Amino acid sequence: MSRALTRLSLAEGARQLARMDAELGAILSRLGEPPMWGRQPGFASLIKIILEQQVSLEAARTLYRRISRQLGVMTPDTVYAQQVTGLRDLGLTRQKAAYCHGLAERILDGRLDLSGIARGADDLGRRALLAVPGLGPWSVDIYYLMALRRPDVWPRGDLALAAAMHEVKGLKALPSKAEQERIACDWAPYRSIAARLLWMHYLDARGR
Repeated sequence: MSRALTRLSLAEGARQLARMDAELGAILSRLGEPPMWGRQPGFASLIKIILEQQVSLEAARTLYRRISRQLGVMTPDTVYAQQVTGLRDLGLTRQKAAYCHGLAERILDGRLDLSGIARGADDLGRRALLAVPGLGPWSVDIYYLMALRRPDVWPRGDLALAAAMHEVKGLKALPSKAEQERIACDWAPYRSIAARLLWMHYLDARGR
């Protein structure tokens, strides 16, 4: 399988999952192929992921738009120039301001090479990203799934996916992170596509 999903491989993977798993097949039959929900690799996507931590996606989008309007362009240079105090003035919490400023600093001083991460081995890239304060396992999984479009990533600890699993699989309770990963193992090597199907179910079930 290609390192990056395409529309064609996404559709084929969804069909394979439907043959492997009846509940995912029911989602595909009901809602059709999942969206790519892709993001551009790079600094701006990582900033968005940091902003999305522990808040709603809509709140994160609003904050990102506000920062982008103020900066003009979302680059390591413009974010670093604001310093933590300036980022807090734009509405970031102290912690997220420090995370965004620190990410910009690591890129500017050469400690983090996002182009190299995209081209290199996934295990080395993950290790480099996890070394950045503010980027935990979920954040790195989302970057690899959405921005780098790897086909077999399961976002550990994603609350929407836990809720969707609970509903689709008829579980008695929300699955733990370990239970999610155990169930998702059956969907390899298409776990990124399974996540998209479940996100699609989650949004549809809530009228979004």
